[in-house]
Amino acid sequence: MQIYTVGEVTTYARGLLDSNERLSDLWVKGEISNLYRSQADHIYFTIKDAEGQLKCVLFKSEKPVIKLENGTAVIIHGRLSIYELRGDLQVYVDLVQPEGVGVLHLAFQQLKDKLEKEGLFDESRKRPLPSYPKHIGVITSPVSAAYRDIANIIRRRYPLVEIVLAPTLVQGDEAAPGIVRAIGELNDLEEIDVIILARGGGSIEDLWSFNEEDVARAIYASSIPIVTGVGHETDYTIADYVADMRAPTPSAAAEISVPDRSELKERVQSYNESIVSAIEECLSQKRGKLQYAFDRMKAPDLGRSRQRIDDIFRATSKQMTSSVILMRSHHNAYTSQLNSLNPLGTLKRGYAIIQKTSNGKIVSRTGDVRSGEGLALQVSDGQINGKVTGKSGDGHQGTLI
Repeated sequence: MQIYTVGEVTTYARGLLDSNERLSDLWVKGEISNLYRSQADHIYFTIKDAEGQLKCVLFKSEKPVIKLENGTAVIIHGRLSIYELRGDLQVYVDLVQPEGVGVLHLAFQQLKDKLEKEGLFDESRKRPLPSYPKHIGVITSPVSAAYRDIANIIRRRYPLVEIVLAPTLVQGDEAAPGIVRAIGELNDLEEIDVIILARGGGSIEDLWSFNEEDVARAIYASSIPIVTGVGHETDYTIADYVADMRAPTPSAAAEISVPDRSELKERVQSYNESIVSAIEECLSQKRGKLQYAFDRMKAPDLGRSRQRIDDIFRATSKQMTSSVILMRSHHNAYTSQLNSLNPLGTLKRGYAIIQKTSNGKIVSRTGDVRSGEGLALQVSDGQINGKVTGKSGDGHQGTLI
């Protein structure tokens, strides 16, 4: 016989409960009693009916969407397990709703809270729609009124776009897998610019495929922006929260996915008028500048030019007069110097220049000549020729005939 400790038994029992799929995804309805809130802000209560009761704990991270009070009839969701330290069998609650809401509403709220915490609804990840798409993928039933409305509106508003239909069921057990498959197929086509996921109105049961977790994650994983148009304006699905843009109806989804050609026509016309106006304004400015240049060429400012010429003439004349005066002064000085050196002045005073007639050499001493040698005497008014007949030195006179 094997004997176990209390801890071993409670741990084993907890393992059995945690591995049970049904007890790990448990929906229970009953009435709240023994409600109290701990200092750590966790909520402890008991849910009971006429046949039994279960202890429950709702941690502060799982904020209830309603006010919890003793005696309130609720439906809770959570997992059944054991708290080993006290051996308590209790439900770890993650969702509490009023009993009258219904199971589908509870499931919707539970999945919405879960995906919101994971960031699938974050506005920062939502992408803008292309302004001028060339190819639009449409996921819906090919025989539905929703598809006809979408096709008609797109063709009327923006006939340049091509519609690529990815047909699928949008209601029933096969709808969610079909939607996931269609999203993948359109993402495999490189030319798709935006996807419209649409369905007409219906009950929450009819629209439930758009509340499936697989569909939400397929929308989140899409590399192409997705617009949802599911049900009527008041219908909200999980797909709407994940999509890049939500439209209240399939028709509205078509309208926001493509531009309106009439608006485009008006915009192009406005652009054309603005461009023409800008060109005309530019040409007017250029024409004015050109005319101004022509006018200046035809009627130059002669007065300014004449005054400038007068200024230059006066300055040049003044400079030339000063130069002439300076040159005349230099000329007179040079003339005086030359006159002082002119031998004619000396000759006029009774002196003569004696040269040998044989070679023209100047005779300055008696030793420069011999008797009988011809001489030429240059005086102020002419030349006298003669011959040496005798000479004497040391201050004595010689004879010249």
